[in-house]
Amino acid sequence: MIKKYILSFFVLITFFVSSFSITYSDNHNVLQIIEALQQDIKTLERAVYSDTIESSTSEVSLDSSSEEALTRHLLKLSEIENQFRDLTNKFEEINFKLDKLSNRLTKLQSDNQLRFEQVEKTMGNVVSTGAANMTENTSEENKKLPGTSEPQDLGSISYKDMTTTDTTQQTQSVDSTSTVILESVESTEKLLPEDSPEKQYEFATSFLKVGDYNTAERALKEFVQTNPNHMLAGNAQYWFAETFRIRQLYVDAASAYLEGYQKYPKSEKAPDNLLKLGVSLVQIGEKDQGCMMITSLEKEYPEASQSILQKAKYEEKKFECKKDNT
Repeated sequence: MIKKYILSFFVLITFFVSSFSITYSDNHNVLQIIEALQQDIKTLERAVYSDTIESSTSEVSLDSSSEEALTRHLLKLSEIENQFRDLTNKFEEINFKLDKLSNRLTKLQSDNQLRFEQVEKTMGNVVSTGAANMTENTSEENKKLPGTSEPQDLGSISYKDMTTTDTTQQTQSVDSTSTVILESVESTEKLLPEDSPEKQYEFATSFLKVGDYNTAERALKEFVQTNPNHMLAGNAQYWFAETFRIRQLYVDAASAYLEGYQKYPKSEKAPDNLLKLGVSLVQIGEKDQGCMMITSLEKEYPEASQSILQKAKYEEKKFECKKDNT
């Protein structure tokens, strides 16, 4: 576009110069005007040339940047292509493993089905054999005649079956019935060691410490029966009752506490025995009797420990015992 403009400008200048030289050939300023025009043309040529160089340089710079961007994109595409190829390989490997696993499961199912069929056949044979044996045994039992030592159904015996050509009929011996088997009652095995009563008491109460209340019950009962007049008998009776209370057998506990209260009123555990007797009676529904035992504790045992007396007051408030029960 610029070149066309320059060519048209040159044509106009040439035409102007030629016309001007013909018209004013005699004028002495013509040469000066032409020289000025030539200088303007040179200046215009330099300007046009500099613009062309700058535009070409910018095009070159744009081409180089676009090539770098294109290179980066190509590298990125190559990387994505490699990743896609790896994923495809892994997917194919997983499909292969799944197919292999499916084949193994199919084979396992077929094997199990075959084994189940064999087991069913075997069980069927066993059942049929057992039924046949039972049928044979039944038929043999049906062949047994009356008058023998075998038991018979009275409703199935006829008069003809009762008759026999034997002179003596086989009967059960009377002597065999004279033997009566009596159930032997074995005495309870003793638990306490053959030692002093103090050692026996220590041995019996040791089961309480380990939580074996069933064995403790037997051992303490044996101690009371063996040593009824010993100074530790009242304590043993109390702990014997405790084995029932701990297991929430309140009826048995109340009975054991009552026996201890009646037999050992002056033992070391007597106040505890009376308090636990009252609590047990309340728990089994005998509130009036139980409250009477609890409220009478301070009167019967004024020298009891403060902990027992405070415990009695606490139970009295807990069960809402009336004062007239005293």
